Amino acid sequence: MSKHFKTKVNKAIDFDFSEDDILKLDALQTSKEKYHILKDNTSFKAEIVEADFNRKSYTVKVNNNSYNVNIFNDLDLLIKDMGFSVGTTKQINSILAPMPGLILEINVEVGQEVNENDNLLILEAMKMENIITSPRDGIIKSISIKKGDAVEKNQLLIEFQ
Repeated sequence: MSKHFKTKVNKAIDFDFSEDDILKLDALQTSKEKYHILKDNTSFKAEIVEADFNRKSYTVKVNNNSYNVNIFNDLDLLIKDMGFSVGTTKQINSILAPMPGLILEINVEVGQEVNENDNLLILEAMKMENIITSPRDGIIKSISIKKGDAVEKNQLLIEFQ
């Protein structure tokens, strides 16, 4: 079974192709980054100018025109559909209660700057103390609870600016 890929060129044009399509391509590597390609009796000179393998992002020059290309395989697309992204920064803007419980302690104030993994509050649930930490660097925009409050699962606790 052939693998399938999706590409986005210059953040505007989408192409789908398979591993079989790649194998049918008439391409000759002329140096480490340069290729000579024949497609429909037309000759192309291609060069990989820049490559970021972790982000699957490439800058390719074809006949002296530069293109930014992102390549995604089936696993990349599945990860994206599940709401995860590799190599991106966290953009979490609020903390929700992960379970019902009682707020024992709040360690931050509105306007306070926090770093990722700083302790924000302690939530007691099922006789266990759970330390809720900051998922990212940021500034506390609002605190929707106070010490001693009983909270429900998914209740808003803290918002970031």
